[in-house]
Amino acid sequence: MTGTKIDGIEVAKNVKSQVKEIVDDLKSKGVNPCLATILVGDNPASATYVRNKHKACDEVGILTKDHTPAANITQNELNELIQKLNDDDSVHGILVQLPLPKHLNEFNTTTQILPEKDVDGLTPPNVGLLAIGKAMLVACTPSGIIEMCRYYNIDLEGKNVAVINRSNLVGKPLYHLLIQNNATVTTCHSRTKDLKKICLDSDIIITGVGNREIFKLTPDMIKEGAIVIDVATTRHEGKLSGDADYPEIIEKASFASPVPGGVGPMTVAMLLKNTVTAAALTKGIDIKS
Repeated sequence: MTGTKIDGIEVAKNVKSQVKEIVDDLKSKGVNPCLATILVGDNPASATYVRNKHKACDEVGILTKDHTPAANITQNELNELIQKLNDDDSVHGILVQLPLPKHLNEFNTTTQILPEKDVDGLTPPNVGLLAIGKAMLVACTPSGIIEMCRYYNIDLEGKNVAVINRSNLVGKPLYHLLIQNNATVTTCHSRTKDLKKICLDSDIIITGVGNREIFKLTPDMIKEGAIVIDVATTRHEGKLSGDADYPEIIEKASFASPVPGGVGPMTVAMLLKNTVTAAALTKGIDIKS
């Protein structure tokens, strides 16, 4: 059998279309959604990610404010910049591009952001709200995965799901979202024993290790007809790759996402959605998801 490709570009295009409609509606009500980004230093990969986010914002009519402090900025100076953006009523979303230079503390930085402007869903209040099923702003990659499942009518209820990632950006928030969709979730990581057996017992595998030297998801690790969503991004044999080789996996899976062109575009699309959600919340405007 050959499974169905989960096309993140197609799903992201659909989300962007919805976001553009919301932007137009908000503008008609006098609200101009605006995302402020902070890129510390000159990391080339991070700079590319931020450019892509600005381009996506422009496509749907979201304003952007670009802040590029030098790599030697102090923690206090960075906190002051974030506070300035917190106080700016024209800014609805604040995104600090990670990773930061080693002398800066990511937790101390992201927790400076007002929860209502936290479009990455990383602040403790938003993490706590997610845990009780009340979050309005959720980490972009996990919410993008749920959106992909909805688009392809992948029913999560009652499914056994293995998540091979326990990070604050992916694995932990994804656990809560899957539970809220009535899935049974096993969170796997570098200390998990008998990972292959867990994968073979799973209806859905969501993998995000990102290091092919220590882990690769192979067809013998998935059961016939399983669903595989690949969150990882790494360089393998000179090209962008995930944890799995898509051409091999799709021959056995019922659905699978490729890298590139899978989860990546969804992360940006859900950032746009979070930004307009944040903009609407500031004015008490209810927007439908």
